[in-house]
Amino acid sequence: MSIAILTSGGDCAGMNPAIKKFVDYCFDRGAQPYLIYDGLEGLIDGTIKKAKHSDVAGIIHEGGTRLRSSRSKRFFDYEYRKRAYENLQSLGIDKLVILGGDGSFRALKQFYDDFGVSFVGIPSTIDNDIFGTDYCLGVDTALNMIRWATDAVRDTSASFKRGCVIETMGRNCGYLALVSAVTCGAEVCVIPELEYDLQSLCVKLRKQLDEGRKYIVAVVTEGTKKTDALVKWLEDEVGIETRATILGHIQRGGNPTVYDRLMATEFVIHAVDRLIQQKSNDGLVIVYADAKFKFISIDYVNSRKFEIKEELLSLAAKMVK
Repeated sequence: MSIAILTSGGDCAGMNPAIKKFVDYCFDRGAQPYLIYDGLEGLIDGTIKKAKHSDVAGIIHEGGTRLRSSRSKRFFDYEYRKRAYENLQSLGIDKLVILGGDGSFRALKQFYDDFGVSFVGIPSTIDNDIFGTDYCLGVDTALNMIRWATDAVRDTSASFKRGCVIETMGRNCGYLALVSAVTCGAEVCVIPELEYDLQSLCVKLRKQLDEGRKYIVAVVTEGTKKTDALVKWLEDEVGIETRATILGHIQRGGNPTVYDRLMATEFVIHAVDRLIQQKSNDGLVIVYADAKFKFISIDYVNSRKFEIKEELLSLAAKMVK
């Protein structure tokens, strides 16, 4: 049996530990692993290599993905999907593991519908915004990168009695900003999921500054597009000199944390076991929900929008009003 792995969409820490475990575990199970480079584009172009242990030796501590990634428009054209299928057929590959987000899973679902190529998707996105799973690979490392950066900016802000606005990634999902605000002790948190009252916050923060507060930390999700407005508000209304720090792609990099390495290992083991054991072809996503690993259909993943749990949102109550 031959199984290939690819990484698609945005990269994240945890992908390399997953790739290493995939190769090692396939050999343990008597399957031949293949590596697909450059994501879906590599599937089309045939940049597919029979894997050896030496291909993945020493990569467990590296961020990003050794296989590289891409966002492929060509894959939405049947002609190119057919070419990708023929590339797999020439190598005897009929099963795939894909590390990516819901867009990548939808692409492979179409591939499965066209040609019956089985796959298991492993949720891999720092946004943690895939419905059906409580955790996506790469999130813990991203949170630790944000924590490190926020702590560092707070140090210099306190030295000059400044405010700092920290912008995180997250598109339309505020998970990174919310968890970072809670765990870094921020005074303000602005995310799409919560309504905030700047007037009430202003009164509270002015009082704290009068009583000796030396800094203010505000964490905001990029998708709100409120970073510049928050800087202006802190300076003009609250009355504290303020700087913005846009963390950007630093959140995608860094050495994978212990938790992400462990989750990568467990995700891959379950995925490979399922592909080897299943009797019928299908396309599934392995998720971690309610402290358990389980398989769900890509249709179920796409059936609803991810929502942050209410109990987690409630932790930000003092940072929005």
